Amino acid sequence: MTGETIRTVAPGGTIGMLGGGQLGRMTALAAAQLGYKTHVFSPDADSPCAQVSAAETVALYSDHEALAKFARSVDVVTLEWENIPVQTLAFLAKFVPVHPGPGVLAIAQDRLLEKDFVNRLGIATAPWEPARCPGQAATAYQTIGTPCVMKSARMGYDGKGQIKLTGDTAPVDAWKSIGGVDAIVEGFVDFALEVSVIVARGQDGEMVAYPAVENRHANHILDETIAPAAIAPETAAEAERVALRIADALRFVGVLAVEMFVTRNGGVLVNELAPRPHNSGHWTMDACASSQFEQLVRAVCGLPLGSVERVADAVMKNLIGDDVESWPDLLAEPGARLHLYGKAEARPGRKMGHVTRLKPLARAP
Repeated sequence: MTGETIRTVAPGGTIGMLGGGQLGRMTALAAAQLGYKTHVFSPDADSPCAQVSAAETVALYSDHEALAKFARSVDVVTLEWENIPVQTLAFLAKFVPVHPGPGVLAIAQDRLLEKDFVNRLGIATAPWEPARCPGQAATAYQTIGTPCVMKSARMGYDGKGQIKLTGDTAPVDAWKSIGGVDAIVEGFVDFALEVSVIVARGQDGEMVAYPAVENRHANHILDETIAPAAIAPETAAEAERVALRIADALRFVGVLAVEMFVTRNGGVLVNELAPRPHNSGHWTMDACASSQFEQLVRAVCGLPLGSVERVADAVMKNLIGDDVESWPDLLAEPGARLHLYGKAEARPGRKMGHVTRLKPLARAP
């Protein structure tokens, strides 16, 4: 217990959702199952979340008049995208509880602050150096060595805003190519696989963690998640311990995803944090007693957290771009659980839906 005040929102209340994407959509559906309404705030009309929500506000995140009106219409605010301006959350917090809060968001949306926060907890990451200017970019490159990767400190995702450095590109030119913005230079890690652990943490400090899952990428975008990851029990336990430690240190309320590398010797290195439901947790909708989306609703509304018991093993496959055209075959496939996001246009690299295939629980040897 944290000693913090628990502000319970009873069923029948309204959850304010910042961001209108598919994560908001699936959270709104989970909220409806528990008797809550969702009011989405997004700059985009007819968003995936708005299609299944009770109310929609279409306005910029800088529109204080619209934000104030939105805040007065909801009982609690959460988010489905970590790049909401911190100032937006701070403004809303004057009117209504906001989870996660602006302080958490400030850390999670800046790779430099994020890496420093994790390292200060005594948790390992890949070696890294800041590159906020041309001089730092050159120094960081010399310190880290090749191969390495330069990433913009903010806003990059799915491979955007980053460049691999192998010695062929001058670090200052690389820094300019990603926009000449605050950046980070990270050393490459010889890892066995990538995993993530999703933690739900309530207002009272109660925490539950889903098992570590393996994530496989294609073109820098998550392609498949395999639940649970085929790693040693002690490695899985360490990944869970690390994720829980970070969530608790942040005094997080909601759902936090911690992405990690598993090294060849079974160690874990934190890669990134996502302060919201995560693509690698979609399998929980079909294979767990409570999904990651239900956990978010429970946490922000001050309810007891749900069970993370796994009722099946699972493989989740993203449907990217034209992959969604296979929906008739997926609907006809026995055991396939199809989830489509209501997006009108299938573009290359755009997440249009996912399919989860369940398998019987593996028995321990």
